[in-house]
Amino acid sequence: MLQTPSGGAGHGTAATDSGLMSIGTVLNVLRDEFPEVTISKIRFLESEGLIEPQRTPSGYRKFSERDVERLGHVLRMQRDHYLPLKVIREHLDAMERGEAVALPTVGRQRDGETVLEVPEGPTAVRIGRAELLAAAEIGESELAEWESYGLITPFPDGAYDAEAVTVAALVVELGRFGIEPRHLRAMKAAADREAGLVDQVVAPLKRHRNPQTRAHAEARAKELAGLTVKLHAALVQTALGVRLP
Repeated sequence: MLQTPSGGAGHGTAATDSGLMSIGTVLNVLRDEFPEVTISKIRFLESEGLIEPQRTPSGYRKFSERDVERLGHVLRMQRDHYLPLKVIREHLDAMERGEAVALPTVGRQRDGETVLEVPEGPTAVRIGRAELLAAAEIGESELAEWESYGLITPFPDGAYDAEAVTVAALVVELGRFGIEPRHLRAMKAAADREAGLVDQVVAPLKRHRNPQTRAHAEARAKELAGLTVKLHAALVQTALGVRLP
């Protein structure tokens, strides 16, 4: 269970006297378990109806402990079970109605045992173009420019991986320092090379007919991806002679 801060010490913006938290505080609470979560991701989940934080008269979001717990459930089901948001929403709504519901799983029965079924590729949470624009708070021209540089790429059907929201948010943040999208092509090229290296390592496992072996390949890919990200960050820090918080 996620632990919310008491008094806000050590968690940036403190909770209010009413027990409600700012989005920055919620982000810090969630990052203990979900280090890759971003404010844009939280806003996106709100836009999808997964949470409904209160709003102050000036429009600021205020989250209750229930909101944080619900966010934790959503992120956990995405991470561990690859469930689409619609299924997650229906599952959580049923739980809140007091219904006894089992966690949806991907699997089948064979000889009385549950066998994990792993799809040929990872099951991505998808969003539409309008949803991406709204979640990232950007315009059509900005998205088109970023796509021209390969920073964000839609699927063949025009949808996007939900991680595109995170990419968009980071591009916006870097833009505030004068770093333009065209300057980020080198980062995209480096990321593609790193992804290619990881894929080369796990490719033999991914081609295996055994579903459990393919599941192991996905877990190995995640582990290697995390290590490459850490190495990249360490190399950047070394080159700049700085230490990131």
